[in-house]
Amino acid sequence: MTEIHIVGTAHVSQKSIDEVREAVDTHNPDVIAIELDPGRFAALKQQMKEAEDAANGIEPTAEKPESPEIKDLLKGNFTLMLVQWILAYVQRKIGMNVGIEPGAEMKEAIRLAEERNIRVVLIDRDIKITLARFWGGMKLLEKIKLIWALLQSMFADEDEDDSVGGIDKISIDELTNPDIIEMALEEFHKFSPNGARALIDERDAYLAHGVIDLERSHYERAVVVVGAGHVPGITRYREDPSTLPPVAELLARPKRYPWGKIIGGLFVVMFAVIILAIAFSGATELLIWAIIYWVLLHALFAGAATLLARGHPLSAATAAALAWMTSLNPFLAAGWFAAIVEAKMRPPTAGDLKAIAKADTVSEMLSVPLFRILLVAACANIGSMAATFCFFIFLTPLLGVDLEMMTQILMTGLANLWQFLTGWI
Repeated sequence: MTEIHIVGTAHVSQKSIDEVREAVDTHNPDVIAIELDPGRFAALKQQMKEAEDAANGIEPTAEKPESPEIKDLLKGNFTLMLVQWILAYVQRKIGMNVGIEPGAEMKEAIRLAEERNIRVVLIDRDIKITLARFWGGMKLLEKIKLIWALLQSMFADEDEDDSVGGIDKISIDELTNPDIIEMALEEFHKFSPNGARALIDERDAYLAHGVIDLERSHYERAVVVVGAGHVPGITRYREDPSTLPPVAELLARPKRYPWGKIIGGLFVVMFAVIILAIAFSGATELLIWAIIYWVLLHALFAGAATLLARGHPLSAATAAALAWMTSLNPFLAAGWFAAIVEAKMRPPTAGDLKAIAKADTVSEMLSVPLFRILLVAACANIGSMAATFCFFIFLTPLLGVDLEMMTQILMTGLANLWQFLTGWI
């Protein structure tokens, strides 16, 4: 039975770095398990190599990675990709405030392992699976609340001397305090129950699988470095392993139902019914104005949202010109076309992903073509959806008729339409 020593850390804390070093010095483990998956481990290793080369005055090796294909990116969940980048930015922002690079305690664990020839074991779930389950499991309201909270953190006053977003060195160190952890986890579960399940609860179970497997291995002593928020969950599962869900269940990709397309289809049907009803009521002028308002609202909202995302004027013009039509097809989106034009006008480069990862300010992030392209896609789509909602909500005042008159027109039109259809039977 392996002797396990768990170090609960805050990912941007000098105190956590010191605790990792102290644990390794004290217990002299023959294996160190860390809360990383292979992808994040490789990224941290690359960062460590770049930092070491820079310290030694070695120029970085010229790389020729391929530029990202925008069409391929738009096929995936580009909104989730933006959320992931913003999450990373907020964490970097906190790290800059306290003077500690995010993931520094993991880097310290890796450095000590390499320095002392200690084996490293990765025990975290693939970040792509975690994010897919995190985003896919959240309800629409939870997603809106999360994005709003992230934007608030992202645009917090960067000129504050003592803290960023109210977070300073003292409060960061308190994140390893058990009472603070319990309060934070409770608040996150209230904020987003489904998001917390994927980001915390499921990963508690996955990490516990790794720790229990390690505990039953041939090693003598192991130091386990994980976020302090996961320690209570890991401890509970270690005390009662029978409650652990199967690994296969934790690795399964979430089943995605096309709710967006279904809802979009319902709006298309509603629009078609309204237009047909007005047409068959004989209110020709009203019909023309309804179509004009549909086109203008979508052009205004989609175009303005694209410009707010700092999109190129031609990208905004594309969104404005096509939004009325793409909103009638649940399989198309104005943002896709706006993003393709944005990519043509301001092509992404092979170094954009690194530039996003290193951006220290919002302005720097927005200046990266790849980030702005996906932001344009998301904002144009949001603008188009907002226009669709507004059209139905403000239909009667826009057309200059009251609700009773509009109801009468629709009822008359639907009756005439029914007579027309039944006349063919």
